[in-house]
Amino acid sequence: MYVLYSALLAASLVVGLPFWIFQMARHGKYRAGLEERLGRVPQRILHPVEAPAIWVHAVSVGEVSAVAGLVAALREKFPQYRVAVSTTTASGQRLARARFGEENVFYFPLDLGFCVRPYLRALRPVLIVMAETEFWPNFLRLSKTSGARISVVNARISDRAFPGYFRFRRWLRPVLRNVDLFLSQTDEDAKRLVQIGAVAERVRVSGNLKFDVPPPAETAFVAQLRKALAQAGASPVVVCGSTMEGEEPLLIRGFENVLASHPEALMILAPRHPERFDKVAGLLQELGAKFWRRSSWQGEPVSGGVFLLDSIGELASAYSLADLAFVGGSLVNYGGHNILEPALFGVATVIGSSYQNFRDIVALFEQNQAVRIVGAAELPLTFMELVDSHGKRKALGQRALETLRQQMGSTERTLRALAELMEKRPTASR
Repeated sequence: MYVLYSALLAASLVVGLPFWIFQMARHGKYRAGLEERLGRVPQRILHPVEAPAIWVHAVSVGEVSAVAGLVAALREKFPQYRVAVSTTTASGQRLARARFGEENVFYFPLDLGFCVRPYLRALRPVLIVMAETEFWPNFLRLSKTSGARISVVNARISDRAFPGYFRFRRWLRPVLRNVDLFLSQTDEDAKRLVQIGAVAERVRVSGNLKFDVPPPAETAFVAQLRKALAQAGASPVVVCGSTMEGEEPLLIRGFENVLASHPEALMILAPRHPERFDKVAGLLQELGAKFWRRSSWQGEPVSGGVFLLDSIGELASAYSLADLAFVGGSLVNYGGHNILEPALFGVATVIGSSYQNFRDIVALFEQNQAVRIVGAAELPLTFMELVDSHGKRKALGQRALETLRQQMGSTERTLRALAELMEKRPTASR
């Protein structure tokens, strides 16, 4: 099975080579860390004293943020090991290097033996921690053969992914048997893991690490923008984060109603993907909107328009500026994004009806009347209702913050389970 999988993966990479080259040339995607992905271990992570490692893999920004507390806890609990972190995306890499140090962070290798083995030799991991849903067959098999314990933490199987996993459960079952411990977000995720082939005795529910993420520290940019908003008397501030193709026109038109009655209002608009920044700027220009771009902003007062946040890594802190937030990927059929980021600041939050990627979080918040879910037609009226009622906004945001706080504790439960797993390791030298 593994030989066939490797052959198919290699073939798909070769066939897709023109696409990858195009993406690299046009958008700069996949270029960063290419040598690392192909198995070249960067010199910066090779320490003079080669202590064995705990290898934590977090795909992108959301996973990096979720495991940040766990990484700190692992370092404190196991000082005899170094904690190394890999990511898949460039944005995740930047955040991970900022949080964990460049000497501890690298790009996750392609799932081919010649790419994976150099990292296993260099890091000699005693424990591998995969965040959420990373089931790479060769990586898991080779890691298990190396003697490392393997755990998938914060595990979830989305509504969109489950049918595919279930269809291929016969081939997935031997892959998942390489994992010693699954720590799932919910009972439903645990049930789905077993249905697709995980060993039932190795599956536990530990909660969602994202509930333990602390509010981000205010960045220099956000402090500067806060000052500019105050100088301009900008109010209310609506932050629309992680927006996807097709959402910006709806949001901009909805915000026009807000501007009609609140001419000093400001929308902070943050598209999800960097390659769309110029396109969204073009849309704003086409619609005749007054707007500023973060990339060219010089600190002048801003109000009565749209502030395009065409940068990476600043949205989470920017939610602290909001009177009202909208979390994107939910007005279009994408599955939504993380509503906990504005909730950390007690900000009233609105989302669309496509939220299956965060179904359990949204269901919990909806149960506690801590989020507003709307369709595209309802969005303008909902914006106006909440903008015009300070009391409703404040109550909605406070319920969101309280709901989040009630769910904390997953990091401690996860650490305890990983410590138990480490105790089961053979004590003989490797």
